[in-house]
Amino acid sequence: MAAASGRGFLRQAWRLTWPYWKSEEKWSAIALLAAIVGLNLFSVWLNVRFNRWNNDFYNALQEYKWAEFWHQFAIFGALALAMIIDAVYALYLRQILHIRWRRWLTDRYLHDWLGNQNYYRLQLNPTATDNPDQRIADDIDSFATMTIALSIGLLNAFVTLMSFLSILWMLSGALTIPLGGGRSFSIPGYMVFAALFYAICGTLLTRKIGYPLIRLTFDQQRFEADFRFSLVRLRENAENVAFYGGEPREFETFRTRFERIVDNWWGIIRRRKKLTWFTTGYSQLAIVFPFIVAAPRYFGHVIHLGGLMQIASAFGQVQDSLSFIVNSYTEIAQYQAVVQRLSGFSGRMEEIVAQCQAPQSIAIEHGGDGLEVETLQLDLPDGRLLRDQVALRANSGDAVLVTGPSGAGKSTLLRAVAGLWPFGRGRIRVGDGNALFLPQRPYLPLGTLADAIAYPRAAAELPSEAIADALRAVGLAHLVDRLNEEGNWAQRLSIGEQQRLAFARVLLARPEIVFLDEATSALDEAAEMSLYRLLREASWQPTIVSVGHHGTLRRYHDRIIDMAPRPVSEAAAAG
Repeated sequence: MAAASGRGFLRQAWRLTWPYWKSEEKWSAIALLAAIVGLNLFSVWLNVRFNRWNNDFYNALQEYKWAEFWHQFAIFGALALAMIIDAVYALYLRQILHIRWRRWLTDRYLHDWLGNQNYYRLQLNPTATDNPDQRIADDIDSFATMTIALSIGLLNAFVTLMSFLSILWMLSGALTIPLGGGRSFSIPGYMVFAALFYAICGTLLTRKIGYPLIRLTFDQQRFEADFRFSLVRLRENAENVAFYGGEPREFETFRTRFERIVDNWWGIIRRRKKLTWFTTGYSQLAIVFPFIVAAPRYFGHVIHLGGLMQIASAFGQVQDSLSFIVNSYTEIAQYQAVVQRLSGFSGRMEEIVAQCQAPQSIAIEHGGDGLEVETLQLDLPDGRLLRDQVALRANSGDAVLVTGPSGAGKSTLLRAVAGLWPFGRGRIRVGDGNALFLPQRPYLPLGTLADAIAYPRAAAELPSEAIADALRAVGLAHLVDRLNEEGNWAQRLSIGEQQRLAFARVLLARPEIVFLDEATSALDEAAEMSLYRLLREASWQPTIVSVGHHGTLRRYHDRIIDMAPRPVSEAAAAG
C-alpha cells in the first residue's frame, strides 16, 4: 500500500509539474534548469576534487612535507573560491526559476479559479476544497520552491553517489574475514556494501517513524488557513460585530480554531521529536562509522592516514547521497502535503469544468429579447426539492416582480437564470445583450471610488463626467469630488449608499435586462421610488426582474410572480 501511495504521489506531482515545462515559457525554463544542473554537476566535481585533496593534504601532514603542506593550502583556496562562486550562482538561478514558475502557476490557477465562475461553484460544496485562496497564495509558492529544491537535491545525490561509489570501491579494497582452519572469506569493496546497508536501514526506519508527518502537515496547513480566514472575516464585518457586541463570541471562535492549530502542532512536535532522535543519532554515527569499518586496514598498515581520510570522505559522500530521504524527510512530508492540496484543488476545478461542459439539467439559451422560464424545478445541493413548476415571462421593457416568503427560492431563481445554480431541471431563455445583477449588498472592489462604480469594467474605460452624472442621478452627488480617492468603500459607505451606487452602475452599463435581488432593501420609500423611476424611464427601456418583500415594490412593476409554497401564480401589479 505504501508503494502504491508513493506512486500515486509521484503521479500527482508530475501532473502538477509537467504543464509548465511544455508551456510558452518552456525554453527559458529549460535554459535556466540546464544552467542550474550544470552548476550542481560542477559542485559534485569540486567535491570529488576535495576528496582527492584530503588524501594529498593528510599525507603531507603525515610525512612532514612543509612545502607540500602550503601547496595544498593554495589548492584548497582555489577550490573553495570555485565552490563559493558555484553556490552563489546556483542559488541565484534557482530563485529566478522559482519566481518565474510561481508566476506562471499563479496565473494559471487564478484563471482556472475565476474562469467559468468556479470560485462560486466551489462554495456549493465547500467540503470538497477548503481555503482555495490559501492554496493559490501559499501552496503554489511552496510547490515551486520544494519541487526545485528536492529535484536538484535528488539529482545531486544521484550524481554524487555515482561519482564517489567507484572511488570508495577502489579505496576500500577487500576485507578478509578468517573462518578458521586456514580458510577465509573476502569481501571486495566492502565499504560500499557497508554504506548501502547503513543507508537502507536508515531510510526504512525514517519512513516508518516519519510517515504520520504527511497527514499532520496537511492538517496543519488547513487549520492555519481556517484561522487566518476567520480573522479576515472579522475585519470585513467589523462594524456588524461591533454593533452586536460580539467580541466574546468572536474570541471563542478564534480560540477554538487556534486550539486546532496548537493540538495538531503538538502532534507534529512529538512526531518530529521521534524523527530527530533517530536522524540525529544516524548522522552522528555516520561520522565515526567509516573509521570503525576502515580501522582494520589502517592499523594493518595497508593504507596511510591520507587514504583513511579519503575513505572517510568518500564514505560520507556515498552515505549522504544514499540517505537523501533520511536527511530530507521533513521537507518530503511537507511536499507531499502541498502536492495533495494542489492536486485536490486542480481535480475539483477539472470536475467543475467537466460538469459545465456536460449537458445541463437546467438548459440556458440566449436569444430573442426579455426572459422566459419554463416549468423550472429548483433543488437543493443535497437533492431535496426547493421549488417546483416555476414559470415566468418578461418581454422587452417589462418589469416583473418575484415575491414570496423567505426560503421560497426567489434568490435561487435568479442564480439559476445567471447560470450559477446547477441543481434542478428545466429551461431558461435569456434575451441577447447584456444582463446586470444587483444583489442586496453590492460588491465594491478595493481601489478608487470610480473603480467601484465602474465595476466590472475599469474606471478608465468610462468618461469621468459620465460617472459623475450617474452619481448625481442616484442621489450621491456628495461623492463626486471623491471619485479618485482610494479606500475600502464597502466599509466607508452605508448599505443604502452602496445600493444607490449599484443603480449608478446600471446607468453606466445600460444593460438590456436588470435583475434586482432586494436591491433597495436599505432605502426609504422615496429613494426606492426615485431609483425605480430611473429604470422605468431609462431611454434604452431595460427589462426589469425584481425580487423583494416590500409591498411598495408592486407599484413599479407590470406583473407579479408569487413564489408562495403553492404552484406559482402570476397576477397584474396593483397600482
